Amino acid sequence: MTSQPAAKGPEAVVKEFCAVWSRRDIEEILSWFTEDGVYHNIPMPAAVGHDAIRNLLGMIVAPSESIEFDILHIASAGDVVFTERIDRLLMGGRMIELPVAGVFEVRDGKIAAWRDYFDMQMFMQPSP
Repeated sequence: MTSQPAAKGPEAVVKEFCAVWSRRDIEEILSWFTEDGVYHNIPMPAAVGHDAIRNLLGMIVAPSESIEFDILHIASAGDVVFTERIDRLLMGGRMIELPVAGVFEVRDGKIAAWRDYFDMQMFMQPSP
């Protein structure tokens, strides 16, 4: 009798998902979302479903020369995972280091909802 590998817990899913971003592969990132997934960068409108999420990812991933999510803290309750991160994106030769609080809802090993809270002014400001 062979045993099935244990399903990944929500925190492990979120940690692996955050690590995948460094490869900058839109389809790979998208594969971590449920078909009806929601990706919401507060205060912008939410992207709902794979097509909308793919479009949003294209605006973030395509112009980035590198992406790294540094998880500072992570906590979970059931299928909800909270992260405090520093997201580092190199765009147009400019390094953006963005403090982010993220809330993930995980369903069956995939991201069903992801809400990130950050200061848009920090994202938009020119490098010092």
